[in-house]
Amino acid sequence: MTILIVDDDLELLEQLSKALERKRYQIETADNGETALDKIFSVPYDLILLDIMLPRLDGLSVLREIRQAGLNIPVLMLTARSDVEDRVKGLDYGADDYLAKPFSMAELMARIRAMLRRDGNRDPVLRAGAISLDTRSRRVTQNGTPLDLTAKEFSILEFLLHNKGSAVSRFNMAEHVWGNEFDPFSMSNFVDVHIKNLRKKIKTPGDVPIIRTIRGIGFIIDDGI
Repeated sequence: MTILIVDDDLELLEQLSKALERKRYQIETADNGETALDKIFSVPYDLILLDIMLPRLDGLSVLREIRQAGLNIPVLMLTARSDVEDRVKGLDYGADDYLAKPFSMAELMARIRAMLRRDGNRDPVLRAGAISLDTRSRRVTQNGTPLDLTAKEFSILEFLLHNKGSAVSRFNMAEHVWGNEFDPFSMSNFVDVHIKNLRKKIKTPGDVPIIRTIRGIGFIIDDGI
């Protein structure tokens, strides 16, 4: 399960990221509203933690754009404000829940679990041909046989399956998997190395690659595997 945390408090951002990663969630972050929207419209998330007070574009505006675009991603609003008007606005704009700062980590975790359960009508299993990837158990199988993937290989395959049928650029994939740690100068071949390893682990009839290279763009996965 991939969660986007949007908050301009960098210390809190780090604390939340570490806490949620310990619970085995895949975490991405943004410290302003514009960056958050860029990520939301290019990466599929299972849940968004969204602060109201943000630079460049406030959280309520981000939420409004998400809903106007037809995205039904669960959104939990976070704010230091206790004003009832803000809470009402957030819910009116389409927030699924609201948590005022300061909050306990236990309460946040409970809210997240409840929201993901409510959104459980979405199939947690991503499929392409004989490949099945369970986003909750983080289990990957081919024709029912488990595949032993590294964390990075899992994230790359998950990203490709979320975007099945569409070409994904190397840069977007690297940004999704490595986040802020990605350095395009020193890590330019990281994606290709992991793609090569994935292809070795996923055997297909006639050795036709499960992940196809789109010259000049990146990679694609579809049902023709």
